[in-house]
Order: sequence, then structure tokens, then C-alpha cells
Amino acid sequence: MRQSQTTLTIRTRGQDLTDITDAINHWIRDTGVQTGVLTVFCQHTSASLTIQENADPAVRHDLEVFLRRIVPEDPHRYRHIAEGDDDMPAHIRTMLTGVSLSIPVGGGHMLLGDWQAVYLMEHRARGHARHVVLHVIGEA
Repeated sequence: MRQSQTTLTIRTRGQDLTDITDAINHWIRDTGVQTGVLTVFCQHTSASLTIQENADPAVRHDLEVFLRRIVPEDPHRYRHIAEGDDDMPAHIRTMLTGVSLSIPVGGGHMLLGDWQAVYLMEHRARGHARHVVLHVIGEA
């Protein structure tokens, strides 16, 4: 049994979905794990993770529009506004979308579907340096 762990630092550009699939697969390849399970964990309360379609950028746009509609940036709705109008909505969006993924590994890479990619979702208006912990356990 082999296991390995690292932390990726991802620079975001503000509210957007950043594809981190290639960075994760490169790291898995470097670990030598061929078959196992990968945990991906976002160390933030205003950013999250999701697996979504990677073919049509309209999907990512529509997801952002939907989240803005159901969790608006209206300071009159929230008590927690100390860090800006986008802070509390970002926390709610993170709660709805989640900070952890568990993905099977086979052949030395994530076993995602043909149209799937792993995305870091930035829920704040401005960009940040986000930390994503990767942990893989399996067989070489």
C-alpha cells in the first residue's frame, strides 16, 4: 500500500470555476499510485470543489448565474458583512457545493467520465490564492 499527500495552490480570478484536473492528474502520476482512491479537500470557507462538464463553457456560466440568483450579494440579507457584500454569500455557496471530493484512481489517473473535470469554485468577487489538499492511497 502506498499513500502520498500534497497541497496545490491555485490562483483564482474572482467568481469563476477553475479547472484543476490536469494539475491533479500530473501529481497522481508522480506518486506512482496506479489504483486507489483520491481525496481532494479545499481549505477555505468561501471556495469549494465540484465535478462538472468540461466541454461547454456555457455550463460553468449557467452554474455561476444560478448560484448568484439563489444566493444574492445583498448586504441587507446578512449580518456577516465585515469582509464585503460577497463574503456571506460565498460561505453559503460553499456550504451548498462542498469542500471535499472522493475520486477513484485507475491506470495512474482519476477515473472521471468523458465529459467530467474537477473544478475549484471561487465564490468571492476578487481572486485569491486557494489551497487544495490532495491525498491518494492505493497500489503501485
